[in-house]
Amino acid sequence: MSGKEVETEDTEAPGLLRRLACMLYDGLLAGGLIFCGMILVVIVLGTFQGLESIDTAGLRRNPFYIGFLLLIPTLFFIGFWRFAGETLGMRAWRLRIIRADGGKPTLAEATIRYFAALLSWAALGLGFLWILVDLEHRAWHDRLSGTRLVLTKKK
Repeated sequence: MSGKEVETEDTEAPGLLRRLACMLYDGLLAGGLIFCGMILVVIVLGTFQGLESIDTAGLRRNPFYIGFLLLIPTLFFIGFWRFAGETLGMRAWRLRIIRADGGKPTLAEATIRYFAALLSWAALGLGFLWILVDLEHRAWHDRLSGTRLVLTKKK
């Protein structure tokens, strides 16, 4: 499906509360995936070492383990944004990410958007609050990635 076929109400940008509700929904999903990743590691280690001999304190300091857990939400968001133009939470709240031409974000745009969204949170959420003063209601990560959120029509 090309970007021109996406049914959107281009004049209506989502508000802050809708975005926050979507982030809560997706945050719960990403947290569940991280938990499943933790369980997977424990099962694999338990199979080889025995469950009683797993050093959980050492595991929490292991950079490969931490990297694996951080990779889960990264792949979740970038993958959904790139291939579907929306996450499951965005679908529930009728949001879609589009490029300037109306298409789905490229892999580079989705990646930039993900890391820029982390920056928006790291700045005490100012990147998200920016939509309250931006004329196009775009957050920092929208601007930095060349994308924007739009409301989709009810089906």
